[in-house]
Amino acid sequence: MISSPAISGYFSYIEGFLAPYMPDPYLSVLSLLLGLVVFAILLSIIFSIFAYLFGWFERKLMARAQSRHGPTYVGKWGILQNLADLVKLIAKENIIPDSSDKTLFRASIPALLAVTVLTLVFIPFTGSFVGISTGVSLILIFMLLSLTPLLVFLAGWTSGNKFGSIAAQRSVVMMLSYEIPLVLVVAAIALLSSSFNMLDIVNAQSSYWFVLLMPLGFVVFFIALLGELERPPFDFREADSELIAGWLTDVSAPYYGLVLFLDYVRMFVGSLLVAILFFGGWLGPSIIPDFVWLMIKVVIIATVIIFIRATTVRMKIDRLLRLGWLYLMPLSVVNLLITFAIFV
Repeated sequence: MISSPAISGYFSYIEGFLAPYMPDPYLSVLSLLLGLVVFAILLSIIFSIFAYLFGWFERKLMARAQSRHGPTYVGKWGILQNLADLVKLIAKENIIPDSSDKTLFRASIPALLAVTVLTLVFIPFTGSFVGISTGVSLILIFMLLSLTPLLVFLAGWTSGNKFGSIAAQRSVVMMLSYEIPLVLVVAAIALLSSSFNMLDIVNAQSSYWFVLLMPLGFVVFFIALLGELERPPFDFREADSELIAGWLTDVSAPYYGLVLFLDYVRMFVGSLLVAILFFGGWLGPSIIPDFVWLMIKVVIIATVIIFIRATTVRMKIDRLLRLGWLYLMPLSVVNLLITFAIFV
């Protein structure tokens, strides 16, 4: 069964408001369209604010860790520096290399952003604020995320640059090796909650968070997620000493700004998934609104991800693959077997 509590609520409110002014055949269609627009705007505001603030926070934290200033002069505490950089990047010319497959090269990065944002439609922010709630929402989310390696490969390969192509291949190999442990942990979560519905998974944690029931699964999931997000120490997208800027070598300023924005949207999606799958989502004392509880958990998880970047160095590709295949893969299988034996 497919439902949409948020869009249905907006639809009912808009339909009631417009009913005295519009005949019935057009009322439902317009109300539905406006409900979709309202939901899309609210969703865009949420992840845009997160991307902007955490882009600034990461720059400040990295500067602090490396004993330098970071954003300082533009706005209070440098809070407007990202806005100034965004305007600068957008104002520059977007150059497409002659040797590239221009159509695919133009489409790959916007498609990557679109796929990432689309996953947010299936992720609930509260019990009522969710775009599409279905019995297989968890499967749909990871099916969409599995398109990331393909789009990354297209971005590098279609650039016509050998450095971009090699870097894209390395990123794809890394993502694929970390996707399998990720999916096996997700299967264990589905066993614990007896459902692939995200709302059911959150409700199943009303007594105990899943991080307490399967700590091994959480560790495997979190490490694999860092690989999927290409966050340090798995940031093979950019290898200065080997592959220049990796699969972004031939990307011009506007697309580079889009990729920077995409990085934080992906981090937002990853932090949301960790909070919902392991830390009870929006469940918490009723003195704080559900949405605020979820955002508190997301902020803490995202801060941990940034701290890892500030305190670790990039791994070698052979060690990274060895970690994925020889350690995370067996541990994810062990976690699945333990979950099945104890809780099922």
